[in-house]
Amino acid sequence: MANHRVVEVPASNLKKEITKILFEKGYILNYKFIEDGPQGTIKVALKYDPATKANAIKCLKRVSTPGLRKYTGYKDMPSVINGLGIAILSTSKGVMTDKEASQLKIGGEVLCYVY
Repeated sequence: MANHRVVEVPASNLKKEITKILFEKGYILNYKFIEDGPQGTIKVALKYDPATKANAIKCLKRVSTPGLRKYTGYKDMPSVINGLGIAILSTSKGVMTDKEASQLKIGGEVLCYVY
């Protein structure tokens, strides 16, 4: 219990998909969807390095905002810290990472960068 902290966020379908990606890529320790109302909440156990107490997520930067959407094609996919981080995209095939979208040769809206 000493090497993680739990936070709660209001749930939405987009946040659930982003949470699943962060878990699959090893940025968070665990998550749980709680249905307690119209949308519910998401409990996320944040991951820390036990030796240095550093967060697994150094930076999570929002790219596309409601006022200014950012789109990319698969040929112009952004590279986050030369491939050490990930970009999360909303595509016609669902929410996925930049690498998955490149393999499927589809572009989409760049939601955020994580590293």
